[in-house]
Amino acid sequence: MAMLNGKVKWFNNAKGYGFILEDGKPDEDLFAHYSAIQMDGYKTLKAGQP
Repeated sequence: MAMLNGKVKWFNNAKGYGFILEDGKPDEDLFAHYSAIQMDGYKTLKAGQP
């Protein structure tokens, strides 16, 4: 899977998914599922987070 860069548009912790705005492509939203988040502990994202 390719690693893409962008900023979090929104993320719903209860549902475990959200969308990311890809850098250089502001009209395209990327789906983000909690299972793809690479961090220890509770996997979540915050709006505006790079």
